Amino acid sequence: MANSKSASKRVEIGERNRLRNQAMKSRIKTIVKKVLIALEAKDAEGAKVALSVAYKELDKAVTKGVLKKNTVSRKKARLAAQVNAL
Repeated sequence: MANSKSASKRVEIGERNRLRNQAMKSRIKTIVKKVLIALEAKDAEGAKVALSVAYKELDKAVTKGVLKKNTVSRKKARLAAQVNAL
């Protein structure tokens, strides 16, 4: 339990940020899954479109501080390698 007014405000802010981060991570997982589904279906054009959407969301996650830069770089590289192999 927070002992001061400012500490209780920080608890509220932390909870709000946690929910925002959780929503963004969930959205990223869904978008990455769409790329993988397109890859399984051997849909090269659909995979490229989904990949560009995934790039945008992943980059946004870095600027918002949800994911680290190297994590996003690794995810983008692995997805691109799979799409290019198709």
